[in-house]
Amino acid sequence: MAPRERYDAFMAADYNQLLEATIQHLEELKSRGVRHLAVAPETLRALTQPVKSPVPGARVLSEKVPVPVVVVKEKPRFSVPAGNAIVPKIIPEITPTAPASAGPTEKSAMEKSAAMAALRERAFACTKCVHLASSRKNVVFGVGSQDAQLMFVGEAPGADEDKQGEPFVGKAGQLLTKIIQATGLSRADVYIANILKCRPDTPGQAAGNRKPTAEEMVTCIPYLHEQIDLIRPKVLVALGATAVEGLLGKTIGITKLRGNWQTYRGTPLMPTYHPAFLLRNQAMSEKRKVWEDMLQVMEKLQMTITDKQRSYFLRA
Repeated sequence: MAPRERYDAFMAADYNQLLEATIQHLEELKSRGVRHLAVAPETLRALTQPVKSPVPGARVLSEKVPVPVVVVKEKPRFSVPAGNAIVPKIIPEITPTAPASAGPTEKSAMEKSAAMAALRERAFACTKCVHLASSRKNVVFGVGSQDAQLMFVGEAPGADEDKQGEPFVGKAGQLLTKIIQATGLSRADVYIANILKCRPDTPGQAAGNRKPTAEEMVTCIPYLHEQIDLIRPKVLVALGATAVEGLLGKTIGITKLRGNWQTYRGTPLMPTYHPAFLLRNQAMSEKRKVWEDMLQVMEKLQMTITDKQRSYFLRA
């Protein structure tokens, strides 16, 4: 047999061995319910390029050609042995992943914590709004679980939040905490953040707050975008008209929007009244409206709702 023929026969045997092992691996993944595999674009490009063969005229696989990286939810029970030095190994990189249509790939807990810490550092050092950076006491980044299914978004920190460096800690925040607890959750179970990370300055005012400007919201909201992408909540709740305007760009009024599901970057969003509104309007009917919004949120999250919860703020 000529050298070229011996080489081709050798490569064919190795190729069939590799193909058989790959098919076996994919069948095992399929039996475990895996339906989607991600392949790095650079791998596909590399596989289409011919590589130099030790035998003139032959096109073969090279050990330097990257093997498609298979991203699965469970660790495979085996890896294909290297065999001959020419045959590449198939050792999948095991990382959790979301469906292809779900947006950014889900990070591990360690990666998420590191990314959130880096984002926090950038926010703390931000001076894009010079007037806000010069007047703030603290950057109010956000608080809660990085794995929260439910995320609340307000408009901006107030005086108490600016002082303590945590969102929703004043009277409105205390009421929000009670609303969260009424659902059966705690502040530690959810994530709370604002459109603005700095308190809007109030020059010449001894007290009170002001609404963030459109320019301030556009400048600051990329930090919130990254928080949402890292946390990946199943439901967002926008607290008040300004939060809705910042997230959705809609200025038609919270009265018309509240209670009606919206979508923000692929995530279901429920607009509702800001807790400060309820402090100014103590009517049972207004409290019931907010609670009805929260009941919809609980249903969306498939939470258990008791008869007692359903009857909150209903007149006897």
